Amino acid sequence: MTNQLIHRVNVGDLVTRSAARFPDREMICDGGMRWSYRDFDSWINQVAHGLSALGLEKGDALALMSGNRAEFLAVYFACARLGLVCVPVNLLWRQGELSHVLKDSRARAAVVEASLLKQFCAGVEDPGQLLGIIVIDGQALGATAPDSVGDIPLHDFDVLAAGRSSDIPDVATEDRAALSYLYTSGTTSAPKGVIGTHLAIYLESLGTAIDTRMTENDRLSVVLPLFHTAQLNALCTPAIAVGASMVIQRGFDAAALHEAIEREHVSVLFALPMMIQQLVELQLARPRNVSSLRLTVYAMAPMPEALLRRAIETLGCDFSLMFGQTEMSPVSTFFKPEHQLSHPGAVGTPAVNVQVAVMAPDGDLLPVGATGEIVYRSPQTMAGYLHNPEATTEAFRHGWFHSGDAGHFDRDGILWFDDRFKDVIKTGGENVSSIEVELAIRAAHPDLLEVVAIGLPHERWGEAITAVVVTRDGRSVDEDTLLSALRERLSPFKCPKAVIHVQELPKTATGKIEKAKLRRTYAAYYQ
Repeated sequence: MTNQLIHRVNVGDLVTRSAARFPDREMICDGGMRWSYRDFDSWINQVAHGLSALGLEKGDALALMSGNRAEFLAVYFACARLGLVCVPVNLLWRQGELSHVLKDSRARAAVVEASLLKQFCAGVEDPGQLLGIIVIDGQALGATAPDSVGDIPLHDFDVLAAGRSSDIPDVATEDRAALSYLYTSGTTSAPKGVIGTHLAIYLESLGTAIDTRMTENDRLSVVLPLFHTAQLNALCTPAIAVGASMVIQRGFDAAALHEAIEREHVSVLFALPMMIQQLVELQLARPRNVSSLRLTVYAMAPMPEALLRRAIETLGCDFSLMFGQTEMSPVSTFFKPEHQLSHPGAVGTPAVNVQVAVMAPDGDLLPVGATGEIVYRSPQTMAGYLHNPEATTEAFRHGWFHSGDAGHFDRDGILWFDDRFKDVIKTGGENVSSIEVELAIRAAHPDLLEVVAIGLPHERWGEAITAVVVTRDGRSVDEDTLLSALRERLSPFKCPKAVIHVQELPKTATGKIEKAKLRRTYAAYYQ
C-alpha cells in the first residue's frame, strides 16, 4: 500500500508537497492564530487519525458544517488523506434540505461548529446513520456540554485530534475516487450531489493557479464561504498548490476586509461585484494602503463597466472574472485582465484543461457568433450526479457536459454568457437575455445598488420584462425617468414593462440572486 503514495493523485498531497517546499512559510492566518505549512500539514494528519479512530473508513461520507475557519480546511484535507468523501453543508440550509443531503450522501458522521449544532441536528432524521458528531469550538457549549444529542454521541474536535500521530495515513486512494459531494442549490427540485474527484479538483487547482499567475508570494483573502466550491476550489486549493498564504475572514465586512488588506498585505482578493463596490467606496472615503493588491477576482455576475473602471482606478490592481459552475470544479473560463475593458461584459477564454464549445439542440457545434448552449470537455468535470443516473446521462449527452447556460463566441475567441436558459425571458415571441437588460439598467442608472430583470406572467406578452431594483439607502427611483433612459439603450421589446423597488433581494449563501424566488413572489403582479 505504501507504494501507492508514490503515484497517487490526492488533493491532500497539495498541502504535503507545499509543506516540503516551504515548511516555514505561513499557510493560514485565522484571527489571532497562524499556521506554517509544516504545522498545518501535521495537524491535518492528526485530524485524519482521529476520524479513523472514530470508525470512519475509505469511501464513507463525512458532513462538514462550519463557517470560515482553519478547522474547515483541516477536515477537508483530512478527508482527502483518508479517502473519505467530504460533504460541505450550506449554512443557509434548514431542516428539509439538511435531511435530504444527509440521507442522499449517506453521511456516516459529521463535523459541526458548535453555534450550528442545533440547526444541524434539526435535519437528522435517522440518528442511527451517524457514528457521531464532532464539535468544533466545543467550549462554546459551556461547562455542562452534553455527551450526546439524543442517540448521537458528541466528540470534541480538539480532543479527537490531540495526541494523534502526525504521520500521513497510509491509505490507497484511487485518482478518480470521490473527494466531495457538493450539493447544487435546488430551485425547482431537491439539491443534486455533484461528485468531485481527486483528479478533477487536483487538475483544476493547478490550472487555476496558472491562469491567475499565483505564486508562493501571494496572500489570499478568504471572504466567501468555504462550503462553496468557488472559494474552496477556485481560490484556496490553487493557493495551497503553489504555497501561497491565506487570510481567513468569518464573512464579508467591508471595513474589516479593507483593514485586513492593508494589515496582512493581501495580494489576491476574491469577491462579488457588490462587495467590490463597497470596498471602492470605503477606499475613496477613507483611503488605506492597498498597494499590495495585484489581482481582484470577481464571480457570480458580470461587473458593470462603470463600476469596473472605477474599481481598477481606485484599487490600482488587475481584475479578472472566473466563470464556471460546481460541476466543473468550478472554473471553466477565465476573463483575463487585458480583456476587461476591451470586451466588457464577456466571460473570457477557456481555462487551462478545459475545452469549450457552443452547441445547438441537435448536438451540432455552432460557429462564431451563433448562440446556443455552452458545453465543456475536461478532466475536471464532475464524475456525475450522486444516485441520479438520469440527470447524469442528460448532462453528458452528445459527448459533452451541458452547462444549462446560453452563450456565444465572438471573433476574438472570447466567450459571452447570454443567460441561464431558465432565465431567458420569452416576451411577445422574442427571447431576451435578462443579463443584457440588467447591464443596460445599471448603465442608465449607475446609482442603483442591485438590479434584476425577470419575466413575469402577462396576458398579452406571455412574459413581461420586469426590473426589480434596490437603491442606495432606500432612496426612491423615478420609474418614468429610468424607463425613458432605457429606451435609448435597448430595443423597445427589451425594455421593462415595470420597475419594482424592494429593500433587499433574496440570495443564496454565496450572494447569487435567486431569480426563481422572485418570479414566484411576483407571479401575480400583472393580474
